[in-house]
Amino acid sequence: MGVNLVALRRDLGLAADAPTIVIAEALNRKMQATSDGEMAQVAARPAQPTPIPGSTQVLVTLDPIQGTGTAFSAEELNGDAYALGEADAMRRRREEIGGGGLRNRVAGGTLVNTVYLLSLNGLSIFQGLLLAGLLGASEYGLWGLLTISFGSLLALAAVGLDDKYIQQDHPDQQAAFEIAFTLQSMLCGIFTLIALVAIPLFSILYNQPRILAPGLLLALAAPLIALQTPIWVFYRRMDFTKQRILQSFNPVITFSVTVSLAIAGAGFWSLVIGTLAGSVVAAGVAVLNSPYKLRFRYERGALREYATFSWPLLLGSASAILVFQIPVTLAARTIGAAAIGAITLASQITQYTTRVDDIVTHALYPAVCAVKDRRDLLFEAFSKSNRLALIWGFPVGVAAALFAAQGVPLVLGNRWELAVPLIQVLGISAALDQIGFNWTAFARARGETRILAVASGATLLAVLGAGVPLLLTYGLPGFALGIGAGTVAGLGVRIAYLVKLFPTLRMVAHVARAIAPTFPAAAGILIGRAVLGGGNSVHRTLTEIVAYGATVVIATWFAERSLLQEAVGYLRKAATRKMVAAAS
Repeated sequence: MGVNLVALRRDLGLAADAPTIVIAEALNRKMQATSDGEMAQVAARPAQPTPIPGSTQVLVTLDPIQGTGTAFSAEELNGDAYALGEADAMRRRREEIGGGGLRNRVAGGTLVNTVYLLSLNGLSIFQGLLLAGLLGASEYGLWGLLTISFGSLLALAAVGLDDKYIQQDHPDQQAAFEIAFTLQSMLCGIFTLIALVAIPLFSILYNQPRILAPGLLLALAAPLIALQTPIWVFYRRMDFTKQRILQSFNPVITFSVTVSLAIAGAGFWSLVIGTLAGSVVAAGVAVLNSPYKLRFRYERGALREYATFSWPLLLGSASAILVFQIPVTLAARTIGAAAIGAITLASQITQYTTRVDDIVTHALYPAVCAVKDRRDLLFEAFSKSNRLALIWGFPVGVAAALFAAQGVPLVLGNRWELAVPLIQVLGISAALDQIGFNWTAFARARGETRILAVASGATLLAVLGAGVPLLLTYGLPGFALGIGAGTVAGLGVRIAYLVKLFPTLRMVAHVARAIAPTFPAAAGILIGRAVLGGGNSVHRTLTEIVAYGATVVIATWFAERSLLQEAVGYLRKAATRKMVAAAS
């Protein structure tokens, strides 16, 4: 007996032309709603069309574990390609990920990412501060030149092949891995050759011949990137614990070797040798733990599929490199290596505005790929994840601007005062950049990567058009203003994309609520300074930082209490499951 689709659409509040797969999903969610009205994790599970034995009907089910669903005839499905094809890919992906629900997997991944990134950031900032003191601004500036130039080339080798591997729905995942490994190996080989040619050119551009020999040695690290491809498999499976354990070998080995050699007096060569040692160990551990054998494989159309996804990301990477390379080259030749040290330090400080987003979005991306055709779930994921990122990133960026003038001389000494204006402007720029910052994950999951190239191009044009003249006129503060102009230009493209994908008014309201707690906290500090006058004592600075942080925390709790309680609830459940699993 057929189903009255017109009545179902009306009863479920759907559009008159809503496809049958959407009707089935809405009906299943309605039937499986919990007592408090929240969907019991099934909202993140894909609909599954399955032929019914001995019948011409198809069972469309939202929950493959429970097996419940709604029967539709083939005529009613009307050849729905999504129902008959894409949903089968979703079923395979859910089987690959395993049980537990996508929300629970994301919550567990958030816990793992938090521990990993907090540890990594602590290690990184300790290493950075320690080496800045041991090496001084000039030596540290040489390392900054080396990492910017050679690191830029290595960044081009990471043009989204891993993201495409996570996003793909190949029916044979071993074959999919071998194809990805083959393409990654080819890419790394090409960029190794490019690096061997480019490093001598960089040394001439920067007028720093001392970076030539260490730069050529670091070129040996490029092929090692391909040997770390097995880590992608664990990310796709949302096995975040295994993924992060394997990734931790590189920074730990790098820190141990680098600091030991720096204390022994090896100078910036300690950073070079430490980086090489970390890369070698990380590659070896990844190969030993690979779920699949590392062998080359190619299928017709694979290169086109990956290239269509990746070429906009390649252009984006190239634009990001030029955004820094051109101003940094000018700064190196007109101001000197100390300016590069200041740029490196400012970048390291302001990058901490993205840490919550790094934690949440990394765990979220595989789940977003699994529900990439469900805009309602995408908006829920985007809104909640970006609000959590803004709760952290926006006040941290503003704090960098507020406290740089007092904090930098107290912590690093007066010789780093040239970095203060840079940190202040980049702090505000980083705070604004948190608005919709994780939009790239959603564009990549939907395969809409061309807009990312457009945003990168807009940023590049703004930085070169405004930043270069300002740098030549005003020095490092001018460079910072140019970066700010690039941030605003990229933000415009980002917002234009998001308002087409999600409801505009709801998105604006969520952003406003997430950033609002920062304003009274910043206003209190500025008013206090205006009334009490300036002061750079340790006691005064620490008091201001504590007052600012306390105001942000209290205001955030009142503004985003429900979101924070929901997030904590998921994290508690994930922590409990991990404890039970560890005990069993």
